Amino acid sequence: MYDFLLHFHSGWRWVLLVLLFMALYTNFTGWRSGRVRNAGDAKTNLNLMAGAHLQGIVGLWMYFLSPKVQWHASTMKDPVLRFFAVEHLLTMVIALVLITIGYVRCKRATVDRNGFRLAFWYFLVAALLLLAGIPWPFREALGAEWF
Repeated sequence: MYDFLLHFHSGWRWVLLVLLFMALYTNFTGWRSGRVRNAGDAKTNLNLMAGAHLQGIVGLWMYFLSPKVQWHASTMKDPVLRFFAVEHLLTMVIALVLITIGYVRCKRATVDRNGFRLAFWYFLVAALLLLAGIPWPFREALGAEWF
């Protein structure tokens, strides 16, 4: 079960990153051009939020099953244990909250241009956090894989 969740969680990050960059592009172009929000814009943002929540649920489930998450006296001294026990969880939860706030603020905005602008900035900060918090394979100490 854990192996399936690990592969799903690792593979879904690519889907989530594509959704995030699509939403960033849509909201940036909508903001800069001053166009009116349409159903496609709303679906892009909703798909991003739904995908992020799915990734968050699977991630939290894995957090409690993972052998990489251990709590003992030396957890904070070991970079790998600290990353998975604290840093990864914290950055991803903050990014998920920012994506949710960006979606809600865009949806509730009375002026379309402001909605696009707010969503863009929330999603941009979330993207930076996501990119910083992913255990990329080039971070050799974490022992991650591309899939």
